Amino acid sequence: MSIHPDEIIFPSDLDANTAKVHLEVQVIQGAAMFIQFFPLLMIFVIFYVLMIRPQQKRMKEHRATIDAVKRGDTVVTGGGLIGKVTKVDETEVEVELAPNVRVKSLKSTLSDVRTVGGKPAND
Repeated sequence: MSIHPDEIIFPSDLDANTAKVHLEVQVIQGAAMFIQFFPLLMIFVIFYVLMIRPQQKRMKEHRATIDAVKRGDTVVTGGGLIGKVTKVDETEVEVELAPNVRVKSLKSTLSDVRTVGGKPAND
């Protein structure tokens, strides 16, 4: 379906009332589009507030805890090994798993740091 050149309406061909009606229709269409996108925008805001922001905060706290690991702390590695830190480098830690059993682990693989003097669970 093609448009014939005689069917095209130019703004100069419209009288004032017709131009006003076209302007009102455009405003209503713009408002309708905003109303359609508003629920999607609200869903994104709710996801950000309830899920994304708390996760970023938790990751920041975890990173700070891992960066602050020091000699004598008890750590849990990503593989589930629990041991005492004997040496700390910039990117690695040396963990003593048992007497005279030491392994090197990347700081990024540590999942938890338990400081010295922690209270026992059921003792």
